Amino acid sequence: MARTKAPDFEAQREQILELAAAAFANSSYPSTSMADLAAACGTSKARLYHYYESKEAILFDLLDRYTRRLMLIVTEVEADSERQGRTDRESFASLIRAFLAEYENSQTRHIALINDVKFLAEEQRVIILGRERDVVAAFSRMLRRAYPERVTRENQTALTMTVFGMINWTFTWLKPGGKLSYAAFADMVVDLLEGGLPGKAGTPAEALARR
Repeated sequence: MARTKAPDFEAQREQILELAAAAFANSSYPSTSMADLAAACGTSKARLYHYYESKEAILFDLLDRYTRRLMLIVTEVEADSERQGRTDRESFASLIRAFLAEYENSQTRHIALINDVKFLAEEQRVIILGRERDVVAAFSRMLRRAYPERVTRENQTALTMTVFGMINWTFTWLKPGGKLSYAAFADMVVDLLEGGLPGKAGTPAEALARR
């Protein structure tokens, strides 16, 4: 007879994922054993196996839920922008702010997404990488709509990855509760997209002409 699931089964799994993500970020996924994860969760290996059959299953569920969440953010921003009548540029700014708000609360999950996809089984890796590509494609589509005069078919990929380069590595230097908040940094990114780096007036061509 199958073991009956406790009423808080899903809540317990979510707690396990949160603690596992922190353990993977602190010690690396290969160096973290099921015994380590059980200790981090304050439980026994036997009890941990009640929720997940293996460390690999924990990693996949962690990344599966996180990438689904990122795709949901895209959908929610687009739907909300449609309801609010935002311009394409305002919609893209909302997307930047929404992703950085998520990153602030999901640093260890994001580290796992950056570092640990390669440890998944091939069929699982295909699922996660496919979802990552969907997120990138959505960003690219919304970026081009926001800045049609600047984003062309030729530079679209490069500019999309430039935006990701600004926001995807914040976990390495931008700390929650620090002097610079994630919300303030989101505004900085939007300002950069709107007007470029602050500095002396004049275009690069004009500056070269003055030399």
